[in-house]
Amino acid sequence: MTSVFSLDSTTVQRIEDKMRFKRAVAKAREKELFDIFEKPMKEEELWALKFLYVYMPLNDLADYEGCLFLSHVRTTLEIREDVEWGRRVPDHEFLHFVLPYRVNNENIEDSRGWFFGQLVDRVKNLSMEQAILEINHWCHEKATYVGCDPRTVSPLTMVRNTLGRCGEQSTLLVAALRSLCIPARQCYTPRWAHCDSNHAWVEAWADGKWHFLGACEPEPRLNEGWFRGPAKRAMLVNTRVAANYPGPEELTLAHPWYSEINLLRPYAPSKKITIRVRDEKGNPVPGATVIFQVYNFADFSPIATIPSDERGEAFLTAGFGDLLIHSVSGHLWGMKKISVQDADVFVIQLSDNLPQDGISVFDMVPPQELPDAAEDAITDAEKQENNRRIQEGASIRKKYEASFVDALQADELAKKLSLPASRVRDILEKARGNSHEIAAFLQEYTPKYGEWTLKLLESLNVKDLTDTLGSTLADHLVQSAAYHDKWDEETFMRYILCPRVHFEMIRPYRKFFQEQFTDLEQRSFREDPVKLVDWLSEHFEIVEDLNYYQGMATPIGSFRLQKGDRLSRDILFVALARSLGIPSRLEPSERSPQFLDGETWKDVVFKQQGDHKPMDLSDNKEIGSIKFMANAAADNDLEYFRNFSLARFENGQYKTLQFTAGKKDFYEEPLVVKSGNYRLTTGTRLPDGTARVQFAMFTVLPDRTTEVMPAFTKESVQAPVLGAVNSEMSLSFFNGKGAALGELAEGRGLLMAWIDPDREPTKHLIRELRELSKEYDEWGGSICLVVEDDKVTAAFQPNAYEGMPAETDFAKDVSGKGLQSVLSGIQTETELQSNLPLVFVVDRECRIRYLSAGYKLGIGKEALQVVRQLDEVSVWAQ
Repeated sequence: MTSVFSLDSTTVQRIEDKMRFKRAVAKAREKELFDIFEKPMKEEELWALKFLYVYMPLNDLADYEGCLFLSHVRTTLEIREDVEWGRRVPDHEFLHFVLPYRVNNENIEDSRGWFFGQLVDRVKNLSMEQAILEINHWCHEKATYVGCDPRTVSPLTMVRNTLGRCGEQSTLLVAALRSLCIPARQCYTPRWAHCDSNHAWVEAWADGKWHFLGACEPEPRLNEGWFRGPAKRAMLVNTRVAANYPGPEELTLAHPWYSEINLLRPYAPSKKITIRVRDEKGNPVPGATVIFQVYNFADFSPIATIPSDERGEAFLTAGFGDLLIHSVSGHLWGMKKISVQDADVFVIQLSDNLPQDGISVFDMVPPQELPDAAEDAITDAEKQENNRRIQEGASIRKKYEASFVDALQADELAKKLSLPASRVRDILEKARGNSHEIAAFLQEYTPKYGEWTLKLLESLNVKDLTDTLGSTLADHLVQSAAYHDKWDEETFMRYILCPRVHFEMIRPYRKFFQEQFTDLEQRSFREDPVKLVDWLSEHFEIVEDLNYYQGMATPIGSFRLQKGDRLSRDILFVALARSLGIPSRLEPSERSPQFLDGETWKDVVFKQQGDHKPMDLSDNKEIGSIKFMANAAADNDLEYFRNFSLARFENGQYKTLQFTAGKKDFYEEPLVVKSGNYRLTTGTRLPDGTARVQFAMFTVLPDRTTEVMPAFTKESVQAPVLGAVNSEMSLSFFNGKGAALGELAEGRGLLMAWIDPDREPTKHLIRELRELSKEYDEWGGSICLVVEDDKVTAAFQPNAYEGMPAETDFAKDVSGKGLQSVLSGIQTETELQSNLPLVFVVDRECRIRYLSAGYKLGIGKEALQVVRQLDEVSVWAQ
């Protein structure tokens, strides 16, 4: 065993072997990546740097340089010496949960020293546990929750923009904690079983013990958070480690380049189950892929993928709910629904039979809801101090947000540049902390390129506006201009000008790519894009299994490394093609690369290395279509990844088509798809979280249209009388409106909710009400969203909630007296007060007919079903 990081001889040899392998893989970037090892460095620095390199994903070898990683290592080791607890952190925790520079799929910046400088004075006199809480308060001052696309921005971008999803909030907190030499890891439920979506939070290590906390959502103590109750219903909680992790936690994946560890046991009741994979003769199938799936967003999402061992067995510690097990080995496959509580061992049989057409209906039951009571109740004094800090943090964040380009400044810029004011205002509002960068780009390039500067910005995802530099935008604008007149405006804007291909980080690449080819070569590629496909086939090597996140390398990084996963290769093709004036895209449902040939999108088929046969890109004859037929007896509101999804059977597995979530226009015209075996999944959530699922298996034949009639279980909504509210009770409305609850309810009833505007569960409820605003307006009843006075922070502005149902009003509940009054009228012993949002449906007689407490997606739709059913049976008039 070496004295450096307590590495034993086996681990040292493994690192050396992997280092040689990585160096060979990245030989195209030898100088940029490995010359750094020629610099003088301490032995500890050398081994820390080697540890990072050997477990570095391929996309980091493509996109970054050695100097960044050496700077990160040196800063991290210096901090370990500087902080009081640095040497108390064992080498095991330091290597796996402090040293790593990456948390998620964020772009990497050399930011550890900056975070240390921001935080060291705030924690230097605190214990490790106190420091963790204090750092989370700092993160709350910098950022709060908003739903957004799955690309993870860097922690510094989060600080600049103050908004991000839970995966980005937890990435920020982990980065901040590690900058003070506090071991930290992002953990998450890959998917909830009781409702749609997932959640990420943070675990931090203090003096020998791991604790959990909600990122950017401070609590008075560790091991608190709104998600603690839902986590009791989790089927899996896990984290990923860039290493051959030696434990002590259970591994769900022991990959050569990364590990996944199971953290479920502290959160939820669970047990270890065994899946025995057998062939048709009953023989064990070793090396089979066993996929554990839960129902989520009308699809079956994998929460763990585990290979069967030499005995044909795979193991998982899971929660007490239902799982769909799918296993595949070569041409053999099998699928089985199980209930974890039913047995310890489950057998799944594989065969080579294709799926049979037909219908199956079944329930996916989640773990049951359990009481959530803290062992040591938080005192009123702790709550008051925490609320004070939360309000203080929101004020700090609000003051910083005032530095963004505002509406008046946006209008002045639009007028100066003769651009439409509303569009400029919209772009700069979305850019947030990057708004001055975007404004400077508009100011510099609009005089020459006119409205195309604005159209380029409008072609991007919202998140791109928050972290794309003006120099990057200029590269894409200037180098695309020559092709503007060769295509219609929509084709040029979407498939040449736009630099966004999938979810990779946007970098300047067009001028670079153009310089790699002669004018003659470029003209040849434009005349026959198949030649560009051939060129890339010969110059790019597919290397699978070195990346957990597929398609995250930038196009220029993939080009320089000359290697990458298939999705990175496909993204590179699209970026190359657009740079050379060839309209191209990833096909919307399959995510496969295509180029435009006349008016037809052609699939790109890359040659296998060593295959020099000419490519045939003639029209694909294996194409059919699906015609969705409305069912007069059922709910026909099709919404993709809301209540249905579509998957095609390929190589023993169902591959879900990736249409945009919320897409609704499926009845308008037949859906053109590849021929094959398909599975239509529809589902209805019941109030307890159970999903009533229907599989419709059918076959699409070439040149044929297959008619499919989606069916949903339409559940009757129960609206028992749960209690009553005082009709004379009044609240203090922010708009000055004065009305008692009886007045609000006497028309069509009342939807009333106590909310915490700064917390993620409330933000989900607000989003759902916005999405259902048309339906709630058709109902016509009152909606009252109530905030207790200690939760009214500087960030809360009722008039900023645009798109809400027309009859929505916000009110203040002074000292929680209103909520206490409402709770006193409920006939239940359940502890509800701290579990926000609390949502009630109140009928005309001020009787409570629906109640939801705490985090659950779908509350808005459930409450809407209740008010509609109460209308249908005319109980308002009773």
